[in-house]
Amino acid sequence: MQLKNKLAGLAAAVALATGSPAALAAEKPSELHIGISTYLSGSASVFGVPGKEAADILIADLNAKGGIGGVPVRASIIDEGAGGERLLSDYRRLVDGGISVMLSAISSGHCGIVAPVAEDLKVLNIMWDCGTQNALEEKELKYVVRTQANATTEMVAQVLYLMKMKPDFKTLAIVNQDYAWGRDSRDIFLAALKKFKPDVKVVAEMFPKFGASDFSTEISRLQALRPDVILSTSWGGDLDNFVRQASQRGLFKNSTFVLSLGESSLERLGDALPEGVIIGARGDHYWMHPETKDDPEHKEFVKKFHDKTGAYPIYPTYHMAQALAGLKAGYEKAIEENGGNWPTVEQVAAAMHDIKFKGFGREITLNRADGQSLEAQLFGITTSSPDHSFKVLKDIMIVPAELVTPPVGMNTFKWIEAELTPDVLNSDQLKSY
Repeated sequence: MQLKNKLAGLAAAVALATGSPAALAAEKPSELHIGISTYLSGSASVFGVPGKEAADILIADLNAKGGIGGVPVRASIIDEGAGGERLLSDYRRLVDGGISVMLSAISSGHCGIVAPVAEDLKVLNIMWDCGTQNALEEKELKYVVRTQANATTEMVAQVLYLMKMKPDFKTLAIVNQDYAWGRDSRDIFLAALKKFKPDVKVVAEMFPKFGASDFSTEISRLQALRPDVILSTSWGGDLDNFVRQASQRGLFKNSTFVLSLGESSLERLGDALPEGVIIGARGDHYWMHPETKDDPEHKEFVKKFHDKTGAYPIYPTYHMAQALAGLKAGYEKAIEENGGNWPTVEQVAAAMHDIKFKGFGREITLNRADGQSLEAQLFGITTSSPDHSFKVLKDIMIVPAELVTPPVGMNTFKWIEAELTPDVLNSDQLKSY
């Protein structure tokens, strides 16, 4: 490895001396071997396994069309369910084995620990699903980018939709998972909400342990408080368990629920989820997306995913599609800028900071020094469907990222305080269906 590094350094020195772009070209590999971290075990696997299944489908399709720059892609999967320490061990093992591109991670906590490691190891790391804004905000990382929105965009957009659909509520309760995402999303949601409703009364804030299975204490307290709105940004098995238990005890009868990540649970919950629940999709992700549901490529993906898994795609599958589309766009840009030669990981990482790409929703822009993508947000309200045994969405609204994302270098809470105003509710960019 040391000899390889010395030779690479010598080649770069020669290139600088001769001014030859070709001398900077990396050797074109027989395959592009990437690593992907996702939850394959634990309560979050209901969220992570679909992401892995989508990767299998998407990579096979990508390779059938020539791969990336004529190079086929192969993925090695590691399980985030084993915890952060094991994740880092497996991450380093893949890098030591020659992988220079990682798609990691789902957990916001995990994104926070892999980002500095990726910078140290000089590995391109695409944050393919995690939401915490802290991973990139007010930073300029060289090797780390995110191919979807962050918590700020998602929570501020959620507030806009709530204010559009139910502006007259007076009391609010929060039930979030007790880790980075749960607390960060709570802070952002409340900061934004108070710019629209400064007199809102928060009657409870509860943070059950990540992976909790029993929510009887939280539900009993909510039944006593009877808040107008109950917000939960929880996801995966935790959200499923909370909704089922709340439904069994009639909690939905007295409060409007706002489930910021609820799109991923619609099919699994079936009749346990009633009508009238506000649902977020962590992007403009929905297999019946009003703008792309008839797009041939989207329809083909939905069919392949359903044939493979027996279920419809959920937003982690769409985040995986975006990550792979972004990776392809980054490599293609780097190859073009490198005179058609295979690029180094440094060249790809630089190219990834100035691309546009598309999964199965609206086009996504990644052209910021902080590596943060701009992704639209889709929301809706649950309703019954004669065609499905689970709830679908009505009253859909898509919020463009530009309305609800701070500029580069600006802290979320300073931006909310200084620049977010109720006038945004009147924007003609808020598209409804």
